[in-house]
Amino acid sequence: MAALSAKTINAFLAKDGPWTRQNTRYTCDLYALNTRGIYSVQGRRLTLADTSAKWLNTTSTSWISFGKQANISCNATQGTSAVASTEKVDFLKLQNGSDIRGVAIAGVEGEPVNITEPVTEAIAAAFASWLLNKKKADGLRRLRISVGHDSRISAHKLQNAVSHGITAAGHDVLQFGLASTPAMFNSTLTEDEIHHCPADGGIIVTASHLPYNRNGFKFFTSDGGLNKADIKDILERASGIYEESAHGDKQEQTGVVTHVDYMSIYASDLVQSVRKSSGNKEKPLEGLHIVVDAGNGAGGFFVDKVLKPLGAVTSGSQFLEPDGLFPNHIPNPEDKAAMEAITQAVLNNKADLGIIFDTDVDRSAAVDSSGRELNRNRLIALMSAIVLEEHPGTTVVTDSVTSDGLTTFIENKLGGKHHRFKRGYKNVIDEAIRLNSTGEESHLAMETSGHGALKENCWLDDGAYLMVKLLNKLAGARTSNPNNGSKVLTDLVEGLEEASVTMEIRFKIDQNHADLDGGSFRDYGESILKHLENVISKDPNLQKAPKNYEGVRVSGYGGWFLLRLSLHDPVLPLNIEAQSKDDAIKLGLAVLAAVSEFSALDTTALNKFLE
Repeated sequence: MAALSAKTINAFLAKDGPWTRQNTRYTCDLYALNTRGIYSVQGRRLTLADTSAKWLNTTSTSWISFGKQANISCNATQGTSAVASTEKVDFLKLQNGSDIRGVAIAGVEGEPVNITEPVTEAIAAAFASWLLNKKKADGLRRLRISVGHDSRISAHKLQNAVSHGITAAGHDVLQFGLASTPAMFNSTLTEDEIHHCPADGGIIVTASHLPYNRNGFKFFTSDGGLNKADIKDILERASGIYEESAHGDKQEQTGVVTHVDYMSIYASDLVQSVRKSSGNKEKPLEGLHIVVDAGNGAGGFFVDKVLKPLGAVTSGSQFLEPDGLFPNHIPNPEDKAAMEAITQAVLNNKADLGIIFDTDVDRSAAVDSSGRELNRNRLIALMSAIVLEEHPGTTVVTDSVTSDGLTTFIENKLGGKHHRFKRGYKNVIDEAIRLNSTGEESHLAMETSGHGALKENCWLDDGAYLMVKLLNKLAGARTSNPNNGSKVLTDLVEGLEEASVTMEIRFKIDQNHADLDGGSFRDYGESILKHLENVISKDPNLQKAPKNYEGVRVSGYGGWFLLRLSLHDPVLPLNIEAQSKDDAIKLGLAVLAAVSEFSALDTTALNKFLE
């Protein structure tokens, strides 16, 4: 397919009609932009081989010339595309909740490429169209959109395709290169016109912790991440742009691309936050040994740009070099191998604290000096303890699979309120925002996955900022006693009741099974949950949760279970927590008895556990 032309894209944008010109700027008290160098490259699209992402570590810095600034008009040509001009693309199938995800690298059997450069250009142009509409700006308004990427091997070419789609529509691009997802949102809040911020919107090229061949996009405005309806709107616009581009003529782009070292700006603000918590000491973490595991994602900056300036010893940190093949472990704080890797690094190096990030740094977890993992319920408990010290009585919003012990800890020990909501970080954050709008104060929204957002941080789910909150606590404690280590953090979660048995089993629904009778897997799943409710109501040993927003949550036999329908897939995840395996088996048997008559549901995994 030919590259998307300015004529094609602007013709599509014009369909939305005229808007009133409006100059809008947004503020957030948390961050202030520091002066950093900017470098721009003129007259060409930058291209690099995408067979490995290790080049990111050097390329990201070589593009930056401190103290210099230039704007460029880009006369770019489209790179080779694997998509023929007659090929149809179902854009709506790329939607993954509030993100876009697909396959960007060929070679995995059964996974054809559907995130191509032409598709990417259409999506980027569609985001610009959507953003113009949201801001109700007229067609002459030039947007500034920040673009960054994680360490995936397809990241660089897709970043260039995003930039091409935006500039072809007549808008400007701030290219950040290797960046974290939180930094992209933050760039829409930073106030400094000299350095081209705030951006009107931001796009990060990422697929979180998914395999190397995947990629996708997350989008931001100053209001935060987009919701499902927004993504659907963008994909529908992209489909129209893509179809029209087959008949468009190539024309010179009118937008401007500027390369900005925004990660240095973002990291500097994190550093200032820790210094402030210690009474403005220059190196408040001096003497502390902290190791970081970046999982070969985008989080390696945290060592050189955050911890070292604060005085921490960082020897033993691992997998800091970006490598989109993820050769060491999945960059995921929920992954067992990943947590074992950072735990071992802490113990081997006799470190005071370990920190681990996911690929794009919107999730994180920690390990204390004894090797105790601070993730999932423990991390939520720890953050709750910190936040409730600052905001007594506040409501903590979590996802649906948090433990009963966490509720007891937040409400009985900390004096807060636990509002257990639905799975999905966007659901959790939006619920906290909603509660505040109704007058119920909430300052923390967290998922067991490691997504966590604070009101003070503009409700941005930022793994680096979560870790900075822990560092703030450490820095403050060391001001009064220089010998304080990570035990300060561990002591904060003392009294959290934890189950001896914690498990998740996923029941798959066979969508081709005759039992569905042509219906959707979602309808079938809902009928299973309804039947489970009816069965549980007749069992005196089980009690349905009086307040629940997702699936069926039941207490009994000293534990609990939750059966819910997956947000996106034909799957019913079952979570069980109990004080013994025998009690977990009793809960599992109760579920099996209720769902066994649904023949399209694969209960093999539960049967194996019960054996």
